[in-house]
Amino acid sequence: MLTFNGSIFMPSAFILIGIPGLESVQCWIGIPFSAMYLIGVIGNSLILVIIKHENSLHIPMYIFLAMLAATDIALNTCILPKMLGIFWFHLPEISFDACLLQMWLIHSFQATESGILLAMALDRYVAICIPLRHATIFSQQFLTHTGLGVTLRAAILIIPSLGLIKCCLKHYRTTVVSHSYCEHMAIVKLAIEDIRVNKIYGLFVAFAILGFDIIFITLSYVQIFITVFQLPQKEARFKAFNTCIAHICVFLHFYLLAFFSFFTHRFGSHIPPYVHILLSNLYLLLPPFLNPIVYGVKTKQIRDHALKVFFFKKVT
Repeated sequence: MLTFNGSIFMPSAFILIGIPGLESVQCWIGIPFSAMYLIGVIGNSLILVIIKHENSLHIPMYIFLAMLAATDIALNTCILPKMLGIFWFHLPEISFDACLLQMWLIHSFQATESGILLAMALDRYVAICIPLRHATIFSQQFLTHTGLGVTLRAAILIIPSLGLIKCCLKHYRTTVVSHSYCEHMAIVKLAIEDIRVNKIYGLFVAFAILGFDIIFITLSYVQIFITVFQLPQKEARFKAFNTCIAHICVFLHFYLLAFFSFFTHRFGSHIPPYVHILLSNLYLLLPPFLNPIVYGVKTKQIRDHALKVFFFKKVT
């Protein structure tokens, strides 16, 4: 690692300090974080096992749910082991290339999850608004293409932001990152060079993925609500609305935390750093923790099959 005029030239590693201002209690913060991770992994793995072994659940709604569960497990696994290494074992160092890899994986899985939520919203839209065309539109081939599409969209759009860091940012004022994982803007802000291109591309990716998805998800649910409230029977309205409740809960907690984290990194200089970093961590940890709970409580098929797994009997 070379220094030049007080700056660091092409650092070989970064130091992740964890949660700035709360270093003395990070070991305790790691306990609920690790519990959330374990519950999330167990819950999402259970969903994957149930959907895989129950032929009646091999339909688009549950296939998308399986994709969401797999993405949640991968997202949590990208961040928590290193985070606990910082909190519990005082291992803050991460190599430059490993930091970029973690950054790419985290942001790619976040974007993939957003794409899956969009696919789930469109599935509910077609199932409720144009049910006669649902089987035709959501064919097995379409599901495969959708899964590949949202994954490739995320992976490809994130890569240039890593290239801009690797190739254009050579000098850094410090290697100490005031974060508990390698977040794009947290790394970019350490550079001495002009970072306007990095910021602009980061905004472009955010609005090309999260902005695009949230607009179409919102439009889908607006049309769903219009259709549901026009149904003549109260029981039919309740049943149709109930199938969307779990999706809406997942949609809200994912995007509210996502936009808070995104905008505070760029415009929230008045927010204490520890508040921002804690909420950024919860943005990554809460959805994988809550999603299997929400779907387990609100989706009868998942709930019944989960009870069968634990109690080895048919639940009626």
